[in-house]
Amino acid sequence: MSEVTTTPSTGPGGLFEIVEHDVGGARLRVFANAPPSLRTIWEQSAAHGPADYLVFEGDRYTFERAHALVSTLAWRLRDGFDVAPGDRVAIAMRNFPEWVLAFWAATCVGAVVVPLNSWWTGPELAYGLADSGTKVLFADGERLARLEGHLDGTGVGHVVAARAERIPAGTWSFDETLDGSDGPAHGAALPEVAIDPDDDALIMYTSGTTGRPKGAVGTHRNACAHVMNALWAAAAAAGNMTIPAPAGNDSDGHAPPTEGPAAGPATLLTFPLFHVGGLHSFLLPYTVAGGKIVLLRRWDPEVALDLVDAERITAVAGVPTTMFELLDQARRQDRPLDSVTGVAAGATLVPPELVRRIDTQLAARAAPTNGYGLTETSGAAIANSGADYLAHPDSVGKPISPVMEVRIAGADGEPQPTGDVGEIWLRGPTIVRGYFGNADATAAAITDGWFHTGDAGRLDDDGFLYVVDRLKDVVIRGGENVYAAEVEAALYEHPDVAEAAIVGVPDERLGEAVAAVVRLREGASADAAGLQAHVAERLAAFKVPSIVHLTPDALPRNAAGKVLKRELRTTLTGTGT
Repeated sequence: MSEVTTTPSTGPGGLFEIVEHDVGGARLRVFANAPPSLRTIWEQSAAHGPADYLVFEGDRYTFERAHALVSTLAWRLRDGFDVAPGDRVAIAMRNFPEWVLAFWAATCVGAVVVPLNSWWTGPELAYGLADSGTKVLFADGERLARLEGHLDGTGVGHVVAARAERIPAGTWSFDETLDGSDGPAHGAALPEVAIDPDDDALIMYTSGTTGRPKGAVGTHRNACAHVMNALWAAAAAAGNMTIPAPAGNDSDGHAPPTEGPAAGPATLLTFPLFHVGGLHSFLLPYTVAGGKIVLLRRWDPEVALDLVDAERITAVAGVPTTMFELLDQARRQDRPLDSVTGVAAGATLVPPELVRRIDTQLAARAAPTNGYGLTETSGAAIANSGADYLAHPDSVGKPISPVMEVRIAGADGEPQPTGDVGEIWLRGPTIVRGYFGNADATAAAITDGWFHTGDAGRLDDDGFLYVVDRLKDVVIRGGENVYAAEVEAALYEHPDVAEAAIVGVPDERLGEAVAAVVRLREGASADAAGLQAHVAERLAAFKVPSIVHLTPDALPRNAAGKVLKRELRTTLTGTGT
C-alpha cells in the first residue's frame, strides 16, 4: 500500500477514480482502484509487520504474528477440512482474537464466512448453521455449550473450539488446527486461490427483530467498496491528508514500513464482530491502515476507560447507551480521554444530546461522527461528522462517498419531494447481492440495485438525510404519525434520562397511544409528569407520551444495540403486537 498525499479526486488516474460497472444487473458507479478481494487486503496488510494488530486482556498479536497464524490456519482449512472456494465457514464466539484469525483464514481460501450472532440460543445457532449450509464451525466454549444437542442435522462437518474449558468429542481445539507437525511446512505463504470481486464473501444474518433472520449475502466487491468508502470519508474530512492507497493500487505491491506499534490509529472495539458495525466499520479499515484493535470480553465502562488510557485509544464507537456510559464514567473520574480524537455512535438512532455531550466534554479534540447503514449495505452508507454533525445533530448526514446514492421513495418507489417523509432507499457497490436461498425476499428488498431499508426518512434542501423511524414502529395516534426517534431525542435532552424508547400501544379512541419506557440515571428524581412536561416544551401536544413507564432495568436490546420494542410492548400491554 503506497502512501499518497491527496484530496479526494474522482478523475482518471486519481486514487478515487470512479467508473461505471455492471453489478448484479444494475449499472453502478464504483471506485476503479478498489481492492479486488478481501484476500488482497489481508496480503497487503503484512507490510505492517511489527505493529500491534489485536490486543486482548494482555495478549498482543502483531500483524506479523497474525499473518503466520492465519497462513497455518488457511492450510488446515484447505488440506485438513477440504474447504473449497464457496464453502461456508461459520464463526460463533465473542470478540476473541480467534474470531479475527478464523475470519481471515477462511476468506483467504475463498470460503464464505458466516458470522453468527453470539447472543443466539442453541436452536437459533443451529438454524443459522443449517440455513447457510456451513461446512466448518469455529465456536467458543459458551456457544458450544448452547449448541449441545442441536448440532445433529445441521450438516456441519468439522467443529473447532476456541477458549473452551471442555472440548467435546470429535471437536478440534483451536490450538490443534495451528499444529503443523502432521503436514508440510508451508511457511508464510497462503494457499493459491483465485477470487473474483463478485464472488460471495459473507452471509450475515439480519437481526431478526421482526421475524426469522435472513442471510444477507455480501460479495468481496461489497466489502472492499466499504473500505474505499471509509478511505474517501477520511480524505474528505481531512481535506488534504496522507492516507494509504488501497491494496493492489501501488506499483511494486508493497506497503511502506510502519513507524512501530504506536504509529497507527487505535480503537476500542465495542461493536460485535458479527455485526457490520464491528466487521466492516472497524476490522476491515483498521487492517488496511495498520491500526490497533483492542478487544473486550464484555462491555464494562470502567474497564473500557482504563483501556482507553493504557492503549492510547484514538477512536471509540458504540451504540448511544455505551457512549453515554463511557462519557459519564470519564466525567465521574475526571479523566480527560486525551488520546481520543474521534467518537462515533451508530447501529441505532442517535439522540442529538449525545452529539452535544461529545462536543462539550471533548471539545476541540474529538470530532463526533454518526453513520447510517444496515447489514444489507455492508456498513455505513450515510455519514455525518465534525462541523456538519454539530450543525445538523439530528441528521445522519449525506452519502458517505460519491458512489453511494439515497432516495426517499413513495409507495410507488418514485422519489418524493424534498422534505416529504418516505421510505429510505440506498444504492451503490456495497449493497449485498440478496438473501441466501430466498429469491422472493431478495426481489422484495432490491429494485434495480436500490435497497429498500424499511426506514422512514426525509431529505432537506442541502441533501442531509433524517431518519425519522422504522416504518413499522411509527405510532399512528388519531391519524397523526408520531415518529419515535423524534420523541426519544427530546427525552434524551432531559439530564435525568439514561435510556428511553417510544412504542405504540392500543387505544380505543385514538387507535394507538404514545408510550415511553424510561430508565433514569443513578440518583435521578424525575417523575412521569416532569418528563411529559419536558417533551411538551419541545414537541407538539399529540407527540407527548400519554404513558410514561419508569423502569430500573436496562432496556432490552439485541446484540446490535437495537431496542427490542416488541418486549417493551409486552411489558406495557401483555402482548407484543
